[in-house]
Amino acid sequence: MLSRVADSIFWMSRYIERAENIARFVDATMTLTLDLPADDTAAWAELIASVGDPEDFTARYGAPTPGAVLRYVTFDECNPNSILTTLSRARENARCIRDTISSEMWEQANRFYLDVKAAAAQGRFGAMPHAFFTQVKLASHQFVGVTDSTMSHGEAWHFNRIGRLLERADKTASILSVERLNTNAGINGEALINDLQWSGLLKAASAHEMYRKRYGRIEPRRVFEFLLLSREFPRAAHYCLLRCVESVHAISGTLPGTYTNLPEQRLGRLAAQLDYAGMEDILPAASPTDARPFLQQFRRNLYAAGDAIAATFFHT
Repeated sequence: MLSRVADSIFWMSRYIERAENIARFVDATMTLTLDLPADDTAAWAELIASVGDPEDFTARYGAPTPGAVLRYVTFDECNPNSILTTLSRARENARCIRDTISSEMWEQANRFYLDVKAAAAQGRFGAMPHAFFTQVKLASHQFVGVTDSTMSHGEAWHFNRIGRLLERADKTASILSVERLNTNAGINGEALINDLQWSGLLKAASAHEMYRKRYGRIEPRRVFEFLLLSREFPRAAHYCLLRCVESVHAISGTLPGTYTNLPEQRLGRLAAQLDYAGMEDILPAASPTDARPFLQQFRRNLYAAGDAIAATFFHT
């Protein structure tokens, strides 16, 4: 496969997943702010820090009010990580490889972009933002379903899967890095984050029902464990890494448990770290209420793995 084709497939998939995850971030933020005073903008500032450029936002919008943040992360074409911008890039990558992907994939990517573009032109989501962001998530799900159903599961499909799952693992870790989830009050389920908000966070990650089946009662530490370490839930970081390892081995033709290139080494090492990680690693005794040090290092390792994939397969 040509490196430029692999690159376009990887980023097409990654951008569509990014658009979905931005919608999930917004959903989670709206849930976390339900019981907070109207003038408390800290959670919206954290959203900008997670999916945008705080300096750029402040220069153009000023204070992080809910309306301004929603416009910035959704429809702002000057923001490289807005939903509209990422879908535009996904569509352009899909257009360049129309002879490699199925026609159904192209049609879904094109329709997804045009629907969000039309919503931006009409200002449609204002009164019902939750419904709009739900539609964004569903459109992304449709693209994944169409891809799995209409594309041969060869090299191109594996590059597509790696791009999607690397992005998903990163954004799952990012959403758990929110400051309000990593305070003493939040971890103990007291003042800052209540059960309703933890439940909303799980719903934003499409994890509420599966979490309940696994653990029953919502406990903050269990939420971290489920979204980071589960081998079975498809939005958990561990699950994503295991599938990435499978795909990179399929591309390289290397036996499991061995490696012949840097992506296999870095992805395998990161997956193995989660294989044997426990909650004492995520929330160690030195900081039993703050998972951010673990999450920050995990994300740095993900970026390194992504760089290795680009250097090995795309920049040849």
